Amino acid sequence: MKILVLNCGSSSVKYKLFDMDNHTTLAQGGVEKLGLPGSFLKFTLPDGQKIRLEHELPEHTAAIEFILNILQDKEYGCIRSFGEIDAVGHRVVHGAETFSSSVAITPEVIGKMVECIGLAPLHNPPNLKGIYAMQALLPGIPQVGVFDTAFHQTMPDYAYMYGIPYEMYTAYGIRRYGFHGTSHRYVSARACELLGVPYKQQRIITAHIGNGGSLAAIRNGASIDTTMGLTPVEGLLMGTRCGDIDAGALLYLMDKEGLDTQGVSDLINKQSGVWGISGISSDMREIEAAVAAGNPKAILALNIYNYRIRKYIGAYAAALGGLDILVFTGGVGENQWSTREAVCTDMEFMGIHLDKEKNQGLRGEEAIISLNGSPVSILVVPTDEEYTIASDTMEILSKK
Repeated sequence: MKILVLNCGSSSVKYKLFDMDNHTTLAQGGVEKLGLPGSFLKFTLPDGQKIRLEHELPEHTAAIEFILNILQDKEYGCIRSFGEIDAVGHRVVHGAETFSSSVAITPEVIGKMVECIGLAPLHNPPNLKGIYAMQALLPGIPQVGVFDTAFHQTMPDYAYMYGIPYEMYTAYGIRRYGFHGTSHRYVSARACELLGVPYKQQRIITAHIGNGGSLAAIRNGASIDTTMGLTPVEGLLMGTRCGDIDAGALLYLMDKEGLDTQGVSDLINKQSGVWGISGISSDMREIEAAVAAGNPKAILALNIYNYRIRKYIGAYAAALGGLDILVFTGGVGENQWSTREAVCTDMEFMGIHLDKEKNQGLRGEEAIISLNGSPVSILVVPTDEEYTIASDTMEILSKK
């Protein structure tokens, strides 16, 4: 079975085509600068060669049609016809309380997804455009929606509720939803496979850290808490997002800076985080270089970034009643060994014993990096959200 996975953003379309029978990736790439001058498709061939094709792509349907044409292109393609694609799996950011698992796309499901737009106005509309595009380009092809928020729907009410009038929850759905759920689900299960331990009997903290970042507390295979909230702003310090902040501080800034709601949104989403503190970059590689050069604001930004992760690990170990497994994933979690070391240093009182030699220099590979005999197993597990989406799609179709 060949499954195409689409991740549609406002100005991008990422894709992977899987042959699920052989567990192989046939094609992968993405359109960037969608709807802007200079839009292009870049992809990687099986031999590792990277190709970039500039093409005018004004909207999502045109972008996906271009991707499909490349998939069956004589020079760059890997299929003979569109008929070889058996189904399409879509990443959908917000499913609110409506979707607690992946679902086959139907008109009724699309209607419910439209109702969730208010909770994710920047993300759900382009996700829906991907679904509409496939309906137009390949009518009748089975489609499946996989929601970032679904994995966290197992959180208890005392973990997801905010301390505001209850009517705000019933009227507007104001609560913690969490994100990166597909990643947290994949890496927590994969860590247990690598360790040879039963997934449904472990206390796990997964750290998906990168330009965006979140931690999840997972007990017996179910998420019981996560750092992101109603939106992806809450929790950790991120590349350009502020993470946890006193709401009163925002009110104060609105008054002092004359900000409206859009101004506050731009402040906390695009102007803050590592970039806002350092004044250098949101890219942690550039921050590390600035730290090595002794830049004080870069040092401060990195210290805050690492501290927030450590703090939440402690909090989530308390929520879980102990800790068995700690997993690092995401762009920083997989590749930045210095952050992993900083997070785990002086955490032996919690049973976290890092093997510094195994950790140092490790980039993008599955590995167990805890000392032998450590009460808490520490792992690096590169995330594979696309394969999880493809697996969910195949599973749902097999039940029909």
